[in-house]
Amino acid sequence: MSLTGISANRLELLQIAEAVAREKSIDKEIVIEAIEEAIQKGARSRYGAEHDIRVHIDPKTGETTIKRVVTVVADDAVFGGGTDPETGEDLPFEEPPGILRLAEAKRRDKDAEVGKTYEELLPPFEFGRVQTQMARQVVMGKVRDAERERQYEEYKDRVGEIVNGTVKRVEYGNVVVDLGRGEGIMRRDQSIPRENFNIGDRIRCYIYDVRRETKGPQILLSRAHGGFMAKLFAQEVPEVYDGVIEIRAVARDPGSRAKMAVISNDGSIDPVGACVGMRGSRVQAVVAELQGEKIDIIQWSQDEATFIVNALAPAEVSKVVMDEEDERVEVVVPDEQLSLAIGRRGQNVRLASQLTGWQIDIMTESQESERRQREFTERTALFQEALDVDEVIAQLLVTEGFASVEDVAYVDVSEIASIEGFDEDTGAEIQARATDYLEKEAAEYDAKRQELGVEDGLLEIEGITLPMAVALGQGDVKSVEDLAGLVPDDLRGWFENKNGERVREPGILESFNLEPADAELLIMRARIVMGWVEAPEQPEAAEEEFEGEQPSEEAFAEAEAAGESQDA
Repeated sequence: MSLTGISANRLELLQIAEAVAREKSIDKEIVIEAIEEAIQKGARSRYGAEHDIRVHIDPKTGETTIKRVVTVVADDAVFGGGTDPETGEDLPFEEPPGILRLAEAKRRDKDAEVGKTYEELLPPFEFGRVQTQMARQVVMGKVRDAERERQYEEYKDRVGEIVNGTVKRVEYGNVVVDLGRGEGIMRRDQSIPRENFNIGDRIRCYIYDVRRETKGPQILLSRAHGGFMAKLFAQEVPEVYDGVIEIRAVARDPGSRAKMAVISNDGSIDPVGACVGMRGSRVQAVVAELQGEKIDIIQWSQDEATFIVNALAPAEVSKVVMDEEDERVEVVVPDEQLSLAIGRRGQNVRLASQLTGWQIDIMTESQESERRQREFTERTALFQEALDVDEVIAQLLVTEGFASVEDVAYVDVSEIASIEGFDEDTGAEIQARATDYLEKEAAEYDAKRQELGVEDGLLEIEGITLPMAVALGQGDVKSVEDLAGLVPDDLRGWFENKNGERVREPGILESFNLEPADAELLIMRARIVMGWVEAPEQPEAAEEEFEGEQPSEEAFAEAEAAGESQDA
C-alpha cells in the first residue's frame, strides 16, 4: 500500500482501506486507524515531535483532518520518573508533547485553566520518501497485528476439531499447513512416522492447541494425537457423532497400532460392532487415513479390573491383583500367552497401560506360583525367628494373610485368636512376642543411628522412620540441613551414561522404594524446618500429598531455588 500524501483522493483512500481489510479478513476500521497513526507520525516528523498531533479520517467521506492539540497543566506537574517494575532502574522525567504550563497559558488566555485544551487545524502536506516508508511500516505492522489477533480469536475455540489444509512448506520435518484463514504447524513428533508430504498436498489434521505468542498465534496441528483418531471415528460412525456411543479413552503408537475404549449409552447397540461396521467398513476408513495403523476397539467398563482385562486383548488373563494406592496392577497370564500379552517390543502392554492409566506388570502363572512359594517361605522363616514359634504356627500366620511382624503386633488380638487351633491366650502371647521384637529392633536401629551421628531432629521430620534415619546416616546425611540440601534423585537413585552404557546409580533410600512425590515431600519438609521455604497454609494438604499426591513442580522448583540461595 502506498501513501504519497494526505491530499490523495478521499475515495481512493477508503478503497485502499477496504481492499486491505478484505484481503486480510479484518475490520476496515482497524485499517483506517492504522492509516491515521501513520499520518500522525508523518506529521510529527514534519512539524516537530514536541507537538501533540491528532489525525482523524471520516470513514464515510474519507476526509482527513489534522490538528494540533495543546493541553494546559499545572505549573508544578511532574511527568515520568519512578522505578521500572521489571528492571528496577530509575525512569527519566519526560515531558509529554503538547502541554502548556498554566502560567504561560494565562499570559495568552486569561480564561485558561488546568485541563483546558486548544486545537489548531494544520494544512495537508506531501509525504517524503522517508515518511512514506515509515507510514507503510506503521500500517502494515498494525494490519499484521490485527490479522494475528483475528486468527487467534477464530481458532482458539476450534481446539479439538479436524481441519483440512494444504502443505505450504516442510522445514526439518515440521509441516507448515495453509488453513485458508490461518496457518498451522505440525511438528515432527506430531506426524505419523514414515509419512511424507510435499508442497501442495492436501492434508487433514487435528487442532490440539492454539497459543498466543509474540511472533503471532501458533495453531498446533497433529496426526498422532489420540483425539485425531477419535474425531475420525465421529465422522465415520453416526452413533459416535450423535453421542449414542462414547469414546472414553484412546492410546496410540502412531502408524503402528492403537487401542480405543468405547461404551454405548443405548443397551441395544453394540459399541464395538458399530465402530467396526459391516465387514469392517467403518474401521477400515479410519485405518486408511492413519496409514494402515491397526486399531483394537474394546469395551470400556466402569470396573477397573474388567477394563484392564479388556485392554490387554487379544491376550487372555487368568488373574488381576490391583494396588489402588500406587495405581499398579499385577496381571497373571497363562505361560503360552505371555508374548501375546506383552506384544512386540512391549507394545500391547504399553498401550493397555496408557489406555487404562494403570501401571501394568505381567507375569506367567508359573512365575506367580514360584514367587508366592518364595514369599511364603521367607515370611514363615521371619515369623519363626521373630516370634520364636515353630514352623506350623508361622505357616498358619502366613496363610491367614499376615505379611510382617508389624501386622501381627498392631492387629486386634481377636483376629489372631480366631485362627483355627489358637485361643485368646495364644493370640495375646504371639502379639506380645511381636511387640517385644519390634521394640528390640527399634532400640538396635536407634543405637546404630546414634553411633552414625544422626541428629534427633531428623527423626522429627514427618515420614522419616528409624530404618530411614540409619540409611541416611550411612549416606552421610546426619542433620535436617543435610536432608534439605538434597534433591529427590539423591534419595531414589538415578541413571547415568558411562562409556556409552546407561548405568543405575543407587540412592540413599533406594531400598525403601520411595515414590517421587514422597522423596520430594521429605526434602520439602526439611526445607520448611530450616526456614528456607514457607510452610503451606493448610498442613493437612501436605499430609494428603505425602499419601501419594505429588507437589506442584512450581512449588518444588521454588524450594530448590531457595536451597541453592541458602547454600550460596
